[in-house]
Amino acid sequence: MRNTHQRTSLLAITFLLILPWPNTVRAEDQPDLLELPAKDWRMYGGHLKRNFANPTVNKLPDSWDISDGTNVAFSIQLGSRAYGGPVMSGGRILIGTNNEFPRDPSIDGDKGVMMCFSDRDGSFLWQIVHDKLAAGRVWDWPQQGICSTPCIEGDRFYYVGNRCEAICADINTGKIHWKLDMIGELNVFPHNIATCSPMIVGDTLFLVTSNGVDAAHLRVPSENKPSFLALSKKDGSVLWSSNLPGQSRRNIMHGQWSNPTYAQPDGEPQVIFPGGDGWIYSFSPKGDLLWKFDCNPKDAIYRLGGRGTANDFVGTPVIYKDKLFIAVGQDPEHDTGVGHLYCIDITKTPNRTDKDVSPTLATYEPEFNEQINPDSAQIWHYGGPVTDGKPSPTDETYYFGRSMSTCAIMDDILYITELGGHVHCLDANSGELYWTENMFANTWSSPCVADGKVFVGNDDGIMYVFKHGKDMELISEIEHEDGTKLRTTPVAANGRLYYMSESPTKLWAIEVETNSK
Repeated sequence: MRNTHQRTSLLAITFLLILPWPNTVRAEDQPDLLELPAKDWRMYGGHLKRNFANPTVNKLPDSWDISDGTNVAFSIQLGSRAYGGPVMSGGRILIGTNNEFPRDPSIDGDKGVMMCFSDRDGSFLWQIVHDKLAAGRVWDWPQQGICSTPCIEGDRFYYVGNRCEAICADINTGKIHWKLDMIGELNVFPHNIATCSPMIVGDTLFLVTSNGVDAAHLRVPSENKPSFLALSKKDGSVLWSSNLPGQSRRNIMHGQWSNPTYAQPDGEPQVIFPGGDGWIYSFSPKGDLLWKFDCNPKDAIYRLGGRGTANDFVGTPVIYKDKLFIAVGQDPEHDTGVGHLYCIDITKTPNRTDKDVSPTLATYEPEFNEQINPDSAQIWHYGGPVTDGKPSPTDETYYFGRSMSTCAIMDDILYITELGGHVHCLDANSGELYWTENMFANTWSSPCVADGKVFVGNDDGIMYVFKHGKDMELISEIEHEDGTKLRTTPVAANGRLYYMSESPTKLWAIEVETNSK
C-alpha cells in the first residue's frame, strides 16, 4: 500500500506559529458533531462534547448471554489488546488493536493495527499496519497496538498511531492520505505510547501529543515542545501548538493520555485540552488562551509510582449545558489514591492576565500561602480526603478515588467510575451524591447511558447494567469467560450496544432478538 507523507519543516512550523492564523471556526457556525447525530458514532464520546450518553437509541437488551449467543448480533476476534474505538459510520466499524491474531499471515510480530469491519455482520474489510518504534517501551509499549479512537468525517478518518503519528486515511480503502511524524518533525517525546483520540472542528484537527517524561521518570526531555496541536485536516500541516503544560510550575508529571474537547457557549468557540501538569486549558480555535483551571489542590505533590497526591488526566473533559466535567487520575499501575471530580463554568471570563480561574491562588516563596481566587470558575467539587464528621460513601480514606473515567450525563444525572471499582451517581448541577455501587474489581471503563440504562464493565469481566436514575437499581450482571477484562467504554449506536473485551479480545455487538450461534 502506497502511503503519502506530507512533511512540514521545523522552520516552516516556526514561521506558522508567529503568524496570526485565520480562525476556521466562526461563532455563527455550528461545527459537525457539536451534537450527537441520529445514527452512527464517529468519534470518542460520539460528538465534540465527548459525553457518553445517547438519547436516541432504544430497545437495547437488559441482558444477553455470550455463551449461547442470546441477544448477540456478532462477535469479532481482534488482537490481544484493543483500546481504540469502536467507532462507526456508513456501515463500517474502526478499531485500534495489535497483531497478535494476524489477518495477514505474511505480517508477523508486534504491530499497531487499525482494522475495519462491516457493521452488518462483522466481516473483516481491511487493515492498516504500523511497525513498532525501535525505542521500545519508553515510546511504544509492547503489545498495546493502537490506543487512539479515530474521528470520522465523510470518507476520511483521523487517528494517532503507535508511532506518535497523526494520520488521515480513507475509510473505504485504508489508503493513507497524509501523516505527521510528531517525534521526527516536532521533537515530541511520547511517554510509553501515543494515545490521543483527535477531534475535527471546521478545517482543523486538534489533538494532544502525549509528550511526557523520560524512561527514568525524572525529567521531561521535550518540555518546550508541543503538548497540544492544531493541524490542517487537509494535509496535516501545523496551524498552531502550545507547550503550556511543560512551562507550568508543576510541569508534565508523567504522560499526556487524554483528549481535547470542544464547546461553544453563547456561540463563542472553545477548544479545551487536559494537560499533563493537571491543568485544563481553554483556547480560541486560533490558539489564544481563554482560561486555565488547576484540578489539583495547591498543596498537592506528585511523587513517583503514585505515592503523591497530585494527579493528571486519563479521562476526557465532558461538556454539558455549558459546564465542563473532569476527573483526575493516574496511570493505573500507580493503583488507587485520592481523586477529585470538578464541575467548571466555561462561560467565565477571567480578569486576571494569566487567565487563571482555579478555585484558589497560591504563592510558594518564601512560604506557602493560599487564597480564594475571585475569578474562580468552579461550580462544585467532589472528592478529596475524608474529613471529620463526613464519612466516605465507599469506606475509603477519600470521597472519590483516582479515575480513568469520562463522565456520562443524561437528564442532569452524572455517572462516573473510579479505578477502585466504584460507580458514582451525582446531580450534575450541584454535585450532590445520589448513590454509589461497588463492582468489587478495578475498572478502566467509563459508563455509557442509553435507553434508560447505564452500562459499565470491570476487570472481572462483568458488564453491569443499572437503571438510569437517582435511585440505584441493578438490572443485570453479564458475565464473561474467566480471566476476561472489560476495560473500554461501551458505545450505544444504531440500535446496538458495542463493547470490547480483553482475554479473549473481541468486539461484541449486542442487539435485541438476535443470536450469533
